[in-house]
Amino acid sequence: MTLSEAGYRAGGARSAVIDELAAQDGCVTAEELAGRLMAKDRRVSTASVYRALAVLTELGLLHKVSLGEGRTRFELVSAGGEHHHHLVCDRCGRTVTFEDDDLEGAIRKLSERMPYEIDAHEVTLHGTCSACSAGGVSA
Repeated sequence: MTLSEAGYRAGGARSAVIDELAAQDGCVTAEELAGRLMAKDRRVSTASVYRALAVLTELGLLHKVSLGEGRTRFELVSAGGEHHHHLVCDRCGRTVTFEDDDLEGAIRKLSERMPYEIDAHEVTLHGTCSACSAGGVSA
């Protein structure tokens, strides 16, 4: 669904958020997004960024990635619907995506054994990235 299909006008904070997320390689927090917009002289308040993220997530245009402890990152949902999972460094917050056919197969097998019809799933693995492990960065 697009913003216009949902009855929202083009422009404003929602469009600025979409444009900035499209320029990113990976997930960003609301604060990072607001900072990047301000650095580009986009006149969008942090509160407007939060409201835009909420609307865009509700419309299914964004995906939320929980970092734990109430922290969240956001990314655009890909137009092709490509499915991926996330690795999150609990020390620096770095988030990377990954795909794994074996994991998808295990989830399919699990869904066959469970008394549920599985429509979707999310996998976010937490740990320490190699840079933090090598550099001794503390949590």
